[in-house]
Amino acid sequence: MTSSGMACFKSYDIRGRLGEEINEDISYRIGRAFALVTKARIVVIGGDARETSPLLTAALANGLQDSGVNVIDLGLVGTEEIYFATSNLNTDGGIVVTASHNPIDYNGMKLVGKNSKPISRTSGLNEIEQLVMTQPWLTESNSIARGHYQRYSDLTAYTDHLMGYIEPDTIQSMKVVVNAGNGAAGHVVDALEAHFKRLKVPVEFIKIHHHPDPSFPHGIPNPLLVENRVSTQQAVLQHNAHLGIAWDGDFDRCFLFDENGEFIEGYYIVGLLAQAFLEKEPAAKIIHDPRLIYNTIELVEQAGGVAVQCQTGHAFIKERMRQEDAIYGGEMSAHHYFRDFFYCDSGMIPWLLIIELLSKHQLSLSQAVAERLQRFPASGEINLQIAEPTLAIEAVKKHFAATARNVDLTDGLSMELWDEKTRWRFNLRCSNTEPVVRLNVEAQESRALMLDKTKLLLALLRSYSHH
Repeated sequence: MTSSGMACFKSYDIRGRLGEEINEDISYRIGRAFALVTKARIVVIGGDARETSPLLTAALANGLQDSGVNVIDLGLVGTEEIYFATSNLNTDGGIVVTASHNPIDYNGMKLVGKNSKPISRTSGLNEIEQLVMTQPWLTESNSIARGHYQRYSDLTAYTDHLMGYIEPDTIQSMKVVVNAGNGAAGHVVDALEAHFKRLKVPVEFIKIHHHPDPSFPHGIPNPLLVENRVSTQQAVLQHNAHLGIAWDGDFDRCFLFDENGEFIEGYYIVGLLAQAFLEKEPAAKIIHDPRLIYNTIELVEQAGGVAVQCQTGHAFIKERMRQEDAIYGGEMSAHHYFRDFFYCDSGMIPWLLIIELLSKHQLSLSQAVAERLQRFPASGEINLQIAEPTLAIEAVKKHFAATARNVDLTDGLSMELWDEKTRWRFNLRCSNTEPVVRLNVEAQESRALMLDKTKLLLALLRSYSHH
């Protein structure tokens, strides 16, 4: 523990190295603290495919029960299954034990309160951290009646809900590669496949790295790492599939590959999903993050919707979606949020909507995004290790101050520059979790301009980076 707090308590969740930063004792204390802060009577819990998840989940359950809380344990789950069960079973809170895409020697937790509302620094996480650090919690002196524990596993309500986003009879015959990355997604894919069979939806699933394996023989399930995309790409080409889908470890994000095995950046998927929802509900509000915006805003406005910009991060987006009653929210990092899914993110709803959209418009995925990729080329997120990030960002701001037409500080620094011939923008922000600066650049109609400006920004930033 540091003097300022515990290393495993982050901005929106708990994540740390196994042993020192997170262990069974800390998990037990988190259970006790969660019960005190939320005053919960019933809490639903579960864990991802990591080796330590069952141990940490058991310790967490123990802490909750010692505080008089009744525990419903779903066993192996993805994060969104806990979001769903918290609201669907009408519990007072939910906790999933997961380190998502972190290295193999990590684990952690994501916490929600009633109605699946995220518990972050502004809504209880600070108080939980304080109690975990300060309370001795000797069980001997416990006068509270111990809560009871039940194992419960039923995917029916959850998969029925997922199927409710699409009209199964509109889906055309297709072959889809699904890569669970040996994480937790496989059992849900199997359940959805059973739905498809029952409804005679002509989709064939080609499953790779399908079964949970805590040793992650094919690498940590994080499709943002280029080396982790290869197996999905190869399978798409080998099986002549229409689409490839890969998930991270707790499948709260899904990543798509077109029929040529090309990885499609999350940014362009946000635009497609916005279109899909606006076809169903014109004039709806769509939330997006400030890192890349051109494509999303144009598509939303063309479809008669309202685009609303919001700070990056799931707690901010969920809160803003509730305020605006937005139907959908998307981040370029492949987090997709849905009003009817308790304003939470899901890694299953996006691909269902995409296969429906492609079927209805009789397009391949590459055709669906080709024009957008050309119209609004983007750099993709570039991460730079910088010794003094705030100084570097200030220097960039100064450099463009005289010519910028638009400066926006919603999240880090966004600046937009244009003249008669060119229009481009960038967003530069410090990471919430590591000493890096994240850069995104996009231009209108000109890939050369985007590459040129990216080079210029990198040169400016590198003069401040570690040598």
